[in-house]
Amino acid sequence: MLDIELVRENPEKVKESQRRRNQPEEKVDEVLEKDEKWREKLQRMEDLRHKRNEKSEKIAELKREGEDAENEIKEMKEVKEKLGELEKEVEELKNERNELLRKIPNILDEEVPEGEDEEDNVEIRRWGEEPEFDFEPKVHTEILEDEGLLDVERGSKVAGSDFYFLKGELVELDLALQRFALDFLKEKGYRIVEPPYLVNTEVYKGIRGAADGTGEESYKVEDKDLWLIPTSEYPVGGMFKEETFLEDELPIRLCAVSPCFRREGGGHGKYSRGLYRMHQFNKVEQFVFCKPEESWDYFEELQENAEELYQKLGLHYRVVNACTGDISDKAAKLYDVECWMADGNFHETGSNSNCLDYQARNLEIKYREGEGKPPKGYVHTLNNTALATSRTMIAIIEQNQREDGSVEVPEVLRPYMNGKKVIFE
Repeated sequence: MLDIELVRENPEKVKESQRRRNQPEEKVDEVLEKDEKWREKLQRMEDLRHKRNEKSEKIAELKREGEDAENEIKEMKEVKEKLGELEKEVEELKNERNELLRKIPNILDEEVPEGEDEEDNVEIRRWGEEPEFDFEPKVHTEILEDEGLLDVERGSKVAGSDFYFLKGELVELDLALQRFALDFLKEKGYRIVEPPYLVNTEVYKGIRGAADGTGEESYKVEDKDLWLIPTSEYPVGGMFKEETFLEDELPIRLCAVSPCFRREGGGHGKYSRGLYRMHQFNKVEQFVFCKPEESWDYFEELQENAEELYQKLGLHYRVVNACTGDISDKAAKLYDVECWMADGNFHETGSNSNCLDYQARNLEIKYREGEGKPPKGYVHTLNNTALATSRTMIAIIEQNQREDGSVEVPEVLRPYMNGKKVIFE
């Protein structure tokens, strides 16, 4: 949620961000109109409270002097009744204003490029070289299904389309990637957590941001105030809800390992099946809570960590700056890492977002200078896909494949796979 002071003092800045996102500017005016009504009622409420206090003092004075206070008591009762009604109206208006405010996405950073969709994302850099083969490379589904390591039919039988049984060395590869990423980030000073795989609606909406909290891409637990997590960003981001950090406790650097559950399925072209867009997959996520003045430094740190993981795996990738039509509502700026795959194109394997104080304001996560001092402000939150194992496995399989369908294991993963240099032989 945006700071209401920002909307009041600089509505044109918010409207400009709305225009860039191709979202209605009228949402800003709706917030301001509701806020004006709230402030009017708030002032009337404060006036009545002042009048109540004056009446209370007058009644006490009359009683001390032995005089009749009946009229004052009657007026005091009327004031209290009006005040009670007004307090309810003020609270209702505040909630209505905040609900409107939550529907406005984060303010876009100036460096976010203009564009309509992912085709307009701007490439920043590439790392590595495109693999060369003396045979026609296969996509991962051909290799895995030939080896019986990705069971589509039985996954669908058990849970529906885009669920799969992973088998044998494919499972070992998945686990190896998780352990590799966790060990790497632990060495970088990140604390490992395994979060709950469910979050309540308040946390879900607080992390999700402006998309009306409908959760169209997530699984809702029927008759429960719980959602299956689409990424561990949700439980980790809500971990310190309604808490206030001491300034010297920041930053809080965390890496979380968890399965992720998403309703959207399918994909594009050769990646409409298989590991690219699954309803369930595993991921190691980086998350940072920090002081506002430090968040852009940690944005770069998270990006460096993610790229170093891909480099250690020897994967050819590029980094793109997500455009105005592709960036998420909660992010002020977002980088995607895209790995080269066997169709000759780059496909997204992870993202890096600076959400500024947008999520923290939703969840009331603040910081202060010291014990006993008032909150100084809201922390900034950042999240980054260290490794989504399913998509990373695609890149490993397709970039390291051999003509016979076997795959060379990246050297850094071999200690996690009992020294295996080649799999799927």
